Amino acid sequence: MIGTGVLKGMAVTARNFVGSYFEKERLITVQYPEERSPLPENYRNFPILIYDTDDAEAGLRCVACKICEKECPPQCIYIVKSEDKKPDYMGKPQFYPAVFDIDISVCMSCQICVEVCPFEAIKMDKVFELSTRERFDALLQRKDELSKSNTYYHNVHPIEAAEVDAKLAEAAAKKKPAAPAAQSPAVTSPKPSPT
Repeated sequence: MIGTGVLKGMAVTARNFVGSYFEKERLITVQYPEERSPLPENYRNFPILIYDTDDAEAGLRCVACKICEKECPPQCIYIVKSEDKKPDYMGKPQFYPAVFDIDISVCMSCQICVEVCPFEAIKMDKVFELSTRERFDALLQRKDELSKSNTYYHNVHPIEAAEVDAKLAEAAAKKKPAAPAAQSPAVTSPKPSPT
């Protein structure tokens, strides 16, 4: 019979409509912005820079290697490398980005910058409410706006952040024993005298 599919579809809709008054789980509408659906762990929006200490400048993981700038498909990342070095969060002198800007009007949230970063310095944020009344300057996020603490990263992506911290701690532990061994003088054995 013609129209049975339409009748079956209307029956499903009527059942969900009536059932939503009695079962809260059947409600699919969220009264945004008063109510918010939780975002999944792997949700990504725009990149952020991670720093490890209380000071965003001193603890910034980024060493201005510019790999993310080169690999970015829409070329929305702009980095200027510093002329001098300063100690990073582990005390090792490193270059740092004097300028680090991301044009979020161009960024397509592809996460390639995160994947190519060898220092785990750039990650994706979950903040998506970035609308402004400005058209141009407000869409360019500068280093101080992009810098977020490692604690913030743990709140946003707890599982991924724990894995990253474990990997960084393991890499730091591997470097520490190797450093004293490399600095110790080589032991030379006495040459046998010719007889």
